[in-house]
Amino acid sequence: MRPEVDFRGLEKPKAWEYAVRFGFGGLVALIASVTGAALGDFAGGLALAFPAILPAALTLVKEHDGRQQASDDARGARLGSVGLTLFALTVLLLGPRGPWLTLPLALLVWAAVAIGTWMLIYGRR
Repeated sequence: MRPEVDFRGLEKPKAWEYAVRFGFGGLVALIASVTGAALGDFAGGLALAFPAILPAALTLVKEHDGRQQASDDARGARLGSVGLTLFALTVLLLGPRGPWLTLPLALLVWAAVAIGTWMLIYGRR
């Protein structure tokens, strides 16, 4: 499995499928907002951490490109989420030092973890 970019894939989904992705993402953001208002910022942040369009995207990928491609995309999302978790931890720890230091370092941590875990798990194949 090797990462690749294929812009021809943008032609496959129909307009209504893009609307489903957009609507699902908006619904998750709305639920996170209501959760935050009702239960506090911490609970709202946890609700917002839900990958807003991943379920809709995987469903559409499976429909257009098959189960194997959807499975590969889900694996990539899982590795990316590990990187995003460490991105958040970096922001939590370095946030008081200011955004000019925190955000570039958090981005570097995310990229290193996401790419590094992919290379460890799939790069040898």
